[in-house]
This record gives sequence, C-alpha cells and structure tokens, in this order.
Amino acid sequence: MKKVKLITALFVLAITITLSGCTKDPDATPDTGTRTQFLGKWSVNETWTKLSYEVTISADPNSATGVFISNFAGTGSLSMPASAEVSGTSIILDANQVIGDGLKINGAGNLSGSKINWNYTLDDGANLINAIATYTKQ
Repeated sequence: MKKVKLITALFVLAITITLSGCTKDPDATPDTGTRTQFLGKWSVNETWTKLSYEVTISADPNSATGVFISNFAGTGSLSMPASAEVSGTSIILDANQVIGDGLKINGAGNLSGSKINWNYTLDDGANLINAIATYTKQ
C-alpha cells in the first residue's frame, strides 16, 4: 500500500511540475523576431543628396515589428521620424507617410550583413525623387 501511495505522489508531482512549466510569463518581452538586427546607429550614403549623414533606428514600443528611423532622408533630428515594419531581412516604409518639410515617402530596404540597401521615393508635391541609399551599421 505504501508503494501505491508513493507512486501516486510521484506521479502527481511529475504532472504538477510539467504543467507549471507550460504557463506563460505575463511580464515576458514580446518576441521581436529579426527587428533587433536593424536597431542602432547607421551611417548613410545617399545618391540624390550625395551627402553622408547618420540615422538612428529604434523600436516602436507599440509594435513587435515596427521601427522608427530618425533623420530619414537627412530631414534632421527634430523632424518626425519615418516609421517602418521589419519582416525577415526587409524593412518597409509605411506607405505615403509625410516627414520633414512635407516629404511623402515610400520604399523599402534589404539587410545584408551590416548594410541596408534602400530604394525609396520622396515626393515634395512638385518633384518625385528616386533615391538609393546604403546604411552601414556603426
């Protein structure tokens, strides 16, 4: 009889341990997938301005895949940051958003190693500029 009680107690203990390991931690950080590889400071070389400048990509706290790009297209650090979504090695600008002094932007980039190769358009209402840029991680 003692053996049956011991085996039953061990069985109940094993089930309890197994089930307690399956609960979700409510304070756990959401999985950001590949977004983290895009975050940080980047040096930019851009074709249309022929300038070099720096941008910072930071996580959007309201989205598991969203990011903000400060100084996108060299609009200045006080300008509204561009918003984008990350999917795998792609980063896609939210369509038709307006940044800087009324620039409507569209486009995407692809991460390869420590570089993001971008193709995007800037529309100031009078001109549509096709830009190519390379971001290099600092």
